[in-house]
Amino acid sequence: MTHAGEPHHDDLSGRLNWLRAGVLGANDGIVSTAGLVVGVAGATADRTAILAAGVAGLVAGSLSMAGGEYVSVSTQRDTERAALTLEARELREMPEEEERELAGIYQDKGLSAELAERVAHELTEKDALRAHAEAELQIDPDNLTNPWQAAWASLIAFAAGALVPLVAIVLPPTAWRVWACAVAVLVGLVLTGVVSARLGASPVGRAVRRNVVVGSLTMIVTYYVGLLFGVTMG
Repeated sequence: MTHAGEPHHDDLSGRLNWLRAGVLGANDGIVSTAGLVVGVAGATADRTAILAAGVAGLVAGSLSMAGGEYVSVSTQRDTERAALTLEARELREMPEEEERELAGIYQDKGLSAELAERVAHELTEKDALRAHAEAELQIDPDNLTNPWQAAWASLIAFAAGALVPLVAIVLPPTAWRVWACAVAVLVGLVLTGVVSARLGASPVGRAVRRNVVVGSLTMIVTYYVGLLFGVTMG
């Protein structure tokens, strides 16, 4: 029995799939692009060079993230489909053994042997494959992972995240570029840390600290590498 406003499981898993991909994409876009443009800013004050590097990083990173998510989630989807195909074959070839297996699963969850057998029998009569997929494989046959959903979420989120350091370092005067970029990046990392913690029901402080520390180290290291390169070339 559900009430108004309560998320349904069928929709929730799909939303979490693209939300997690989106948060990770945004975080990667912020950190990687910040490292790139700050590094270039350490080597040169040329606004065009910084912008070109940032845009190139944004495009390459967005496509790379989208491709990686598509391949990864497609592999997961293929694995789910293979498991469902095997389960369907076992149900055709050994239905009684599979029903006993299902009853055993519910018995292990705390039901009495008699009730577990009754539940397994009724679920098997209604939809044997769904019953086994959900109880044995933890798969919803009608809601498999969606590679295109994850890919688009990663692409858009990476690009959005990458715009934060790119805009922040290109618009201000030369003397303020790195500092403006650093502040914008830290704010963005705090936000993605909070969102990722909420999605995973984990401590917010830990996620935010992790994001901020990694992003800060990335900017510091790449800035001084760029500065050293600029001094050496100069």
